[in-house]
Amino acid sequence: MALIEEEILLKNLKDETTRAKAFEVLLNKYKERLYWHIRRIVLNHDDADDVLQNTFIKVFRSIDGFEGKSKLYSWLYRIATNEALSFLTSKSRKLGISDHDLQNRMVMNLKADSYFEGDEIQYKLQEAIATLPEKQKLVFNMKYFDDLKYQEISAILDTSVGGLKASYHLAVKKIESFIKDSL
Repeated sequence: MALIEEEILLKNLKDETTRAKAFEVLLNKYKERLYWHIRRIVLNHDDADDVLQNTFIKVFRSIDGFEGKSKLYSWLYRIATNEALSFLTSKSRKLGISDHDLQNRMVMNLKADSYFEGDEIQYKLQEAIATLPEKQKLVFNMKYFDDLKYQEISAILDTSVGGLKASYHLAVKKIESFIKDSL
């Protein structure tokens, strides 16, 4: 989205008379990208839909507090990421299991998910990603699947670009090793 378009959208989001229409534009522009970003974190379609809905509710309620210090989509990604991580934490607590055990359970359930359209390689990739520490997982997903630049990921995760590059490199090496060892 061009900077001028983003500024106009943001202005309209903050104006009570144009907020509903502007929010509809925002929703249509970002819902698919955010859905897939969330889906790669929570792995389940229904959970991703719930988290996406919570994300947009939070965006709607918080838009007046957005100061424009980052790009709008960076702010949206940050909210979506935090909502997805909070969802997983809550889910693991409800189930009385560790975050690691929850990840393993989610990957095992992936094949049974009627919305998962991947082949065996995609499944192995998801298995490998699930073994990564949280930060590496997030960085890998945003760089590999969302094709975000390190500067954009830095704004979303509030982390240095150098640290992100190291995390991505380590993630790639771990994924390669996992896949190689499982073949």
